[in-house]
Amino acid sequence: MSKVFIIAEAGVNHNGQEDMAFKLVDAAVDAGADAIKFQTFKTANLVSKTAPKAQYQLENTSKSESQQAMLEALELSEAAHIRLSKYCESKKIIFLSTPFDIESLKFLHHEINMERFKVASGEITNAPLLLEMARLNKPMILSTGMANLSEVEDALGIIAFGMTESETKQLPSLEAFKRAFKSHAGKKILEEKLTILHCTSYYPAPMDAINLNAIHTLCKHFSLPVGYSDHTLGTHIAIAAVANGASVIEKHITLDQALPGPDHKASIEPETFKTMVQQIRDIEQAMGDGVKKPHPIELDTKMVARKSIVAAKDLTKGQKLTLDMMATIRPEKGLSPTRIWDLEGKVLTKNIKQGECIDV
Repeated sequence: MSKVFIIAEAGVNHNGQEDMAFKLVDAAVDAGADAIKFQTFKTANLVSKTAPKAQYQLENTSKSESQQAMLEALELSEAAHIRLSKYCESKKIIFLSTPFDIESLKFLHHEINMERFKVASGEITNAPLLLEMARLNKPMILSTGMANLSEVEDALGIIAFGMTESETKQLPSLEAFKRAFKSHAGKKILEEKLTILHCTSYYPAPMDAINLNAIHTLCKHFSLPVGYSDHTLGTHIAIAAVANGASVIEKHITLDQALPGPDHKASIEPETFKTMVQQIRDIEQAMGDGVKKPHPIELDTKMVARKSIVAAKDLTKGQKLTLDMMATIRPEKGLSPTRIWDLEGKVLTKNIKQGECIDV
């Protein structure tokens, strides 16, 4: 099993405060995450003044505050992004941020030179953003919360088109996207560049809404790496996702679940995140190569725990063996008990004392 890529999803859990964002980086580094991910957006490009809040946002923030006002308070400046990116580089953790508009995408590409891009679940139908992101020809992670298989396929078609557009010289269209998805070049580039994340877009997500078996469905349907973006309470579902083959785990991290804000309650605190990372690393080792054979460390136990065929009493040369003359007893240093019926009727060629192995 290859190493699971673990993303500490800081998101907007910095509450718009740069110093808190830096502390989240430190927490992710200490926990052993591979990357920390923020969210980059211009509120005016993301949401209208009249856009309502989601139910989970209403439960975790002021009901009188609009979604636009909430997001404005959670924006980080471009300068803060640059400082955070450089800090991550110094700490040897990958800086990621999800762009929610094309202006933010271009900033992350040109000013941060981000090595891969994450598509938020809510943007899976945002064809212009997907196309511009795909045209950068960098690795992408596509989150699929709220989507069905056909919507995932449509998004993959847009991405495949964007990544092969320079070769095909076609103009963007729904038909061109479908052709790109089915083409050899499209399939090849998706295999090289894309990871899908199964996700349930609710915070925190209840257990009966998780559907971890969808990881297998996505793997089978698209033949692409599949990970899991976890919004459940605790760490056990993320751990189960790894055991189910998830190649990426994304999990929200917060400095304190009691902090005000839309995502803190569905996040885990640094020490819990650290425990989750260690559990994932343990599972990676435990999954093994799938070949059913004894591990070298079992060989000593094997010899002690298994049995051999021995004489149940003193036996004399020339006797014909019967089942009652034989017993099975530890350790495994003679013939396997599976051979006992083969020995029945054999004539002994030497004397054998009680408890000695029978090897005729």
